[in-house]
Amino acid sequence: MIINCAGVHYKELNEKINEAIENGAKEIILEKVNGQRYIGAGLNKEVKIKINGVAGNDLGAFMNGPKIIVDSNAQDIIGNTMNNGEIIINGSVGDITGYGMRGGKIYIKENAGYRVGIHLKAYKNLLPVIIVGGAAGDFFGEYMAGGILFVLGLNTEKKIIGNYIGTGMHGGIIYIRGTIEKYQLGKEVGFADFDENDKNNFDKYLKEYCTIFNFDYAQIIKEKFTKLIPVSHRPYGKIYAY
Repeated sequence: MIINCAGVHYKELNEKINEAIENGAKEIILEKVNGQRYIGAGLNKEVKIKINGVAGNDLGAFMNGPKIIVDSNAQDIIGNTMNNGEIIINGSVGDITGYGMRGGKIYIKENAGYRVGIHLKAYKNLLPVIIVGGAAGDFFGEYMAGGILFVLGLNTEKKIIGNYIGTGMHGGIIYIRGTIEKYQLGKEVGFADFDENDKNNFDKYLKEYCTIFNFDYAQIIKEKFTKLIPVSHRPYGKIYAY
């Protein structure tokens, strides 16, 4: 099913998407999207949504199963509290990507803004994964409680990542392609050695990412990666009552 989104208010557009799914649509193509918000929010069906244009804030928020493919860029807070599914961005995204995300995957071909993966979680058998192909801003992985983050620094003139990486982090893993300085880290995170589990993460997620965007996986992993993990699972324990 094809929906022309030109001049359509986001509320009306999302009503049309929900109606199409209720009528049995398995693939929906959205043409001329121009910043409409909440596309895919709260959807609980295995449906594919292709977005031609720029997706607005809260793309895929709270969703549980759909696959969303954006042909260019997306704005802020994509994957907000996402439970499961997949979001593929063939461009760049704004700030706060994956806020509170509990499961699923967000694959970004180009750059991301600030606070990627803030409050990223893992829940029971769910594992959230975000891969940024280009550069990312400050506070990458802030307050991260679980899941996996990658930033690759591909095809960008920007500094691969900003400062305050992993501030407040108390779970999960961050992989950064290349070397970073200790001053860039939040005090709650530290460098770690690689093990067999990391190889599995690379083979499963990074290889899939490279296949989707037609990147050379073998070439990408030739460069050294930095692995970051939290130094404490309760970094602010002294300020809690219990």
